[in-house]
Amino acid sequence: MKAKFASVPYLLWMVIFTIVPMLLILLFAFTSPEGGFTIANISAVGRYTDVIMKSIWLAAIATAICLLLSYPFAYIISRRSARRQQVSLMLIMLPMWMSFLLRTFAWMTLLEKTGLINRILGVFGIGPFEMINTPGAVVLGMVYNYLPFMILPLHSVMMKIEDSIIEAAQDLGASPMRVFFRVVLPLSFPGVSSGITMVFVPAVSTFIISRMLGGGSNLLIGDLIDMQFLGNAYNPHLGSAISLVLMVIILLCMSIMNQFDDDVDMEGAIL
Repeated sequence: MKAKFASVPYLLWMVIFTIVPMLLILLFAFTSPEGGFTIANISAVGRYTDVIMKSIWLAAIATAICLLLSYPFAYIISRRSARRQQVSLMLIMLPMWMSFLLRTFAWMTLLEKTGLINRILGVFGIGPFEMINTPGAVVLGMVYNYLPFMILPLHSVMMKIEDSIIEAAQDLGASPMRVFFRVVLPLSFPGVSSGITMVFVPAVSTFIISRMLGGGSNLLIGDLIDMQFLGNAYNPHLGSAISLVLMVIILLCMSIMNQFDDDVDMEGAIL
């Protein structure tokens, strides 16, 4: 009985800050400014298909780069002693102690035409290059800001993989590649799935990174939503419709990753 009462504050928090906002989004998405039911807002989202596809594409590229960088790094950390793991994780988390806005602004000063990177390249007679206000700069900002969200779940899973399991596979004659694909990768896939979700979701919905590093020419779905609620093109009904489409995209991606998890679990059961 006490446990039920203890959960009441959390249930209230979830209702007020999760369920109620989602219901408001649904209400605004399917109503007109006059209050009548309409699907015109959902239909209007089709005008921004290019922006939505670009957002998904750039977020997917950033997620793939984060995975490629994080996987070997997380594996190396997981094989170290407990003290070295703590130090490595602290260094990974250290940039996150700084404001997200300041970290992104720092990349603006690095990538601009008179920034530090172009100045260093200029010493060798190279450049200057147009690095700021490009899709590449947006992807770079995503990778830099969300890389820890890929490393941490990978590390938490990989540290549970016993060395004896890897040694057993090697003793049975498995090559390093076979050990990786048949032992390490299946056991670490829950971390891969969690990392992909934790990086892709904020990357596809970001607007600060695209605004600061991409300029006005690299509009993403997060920028569209921000413009409808806070910009000159104030239209909360259209903004809610775009937000609803974004939620559907995120839920689809999460369901796909859960399906992969189920397939890996089934394969592990058969093996």
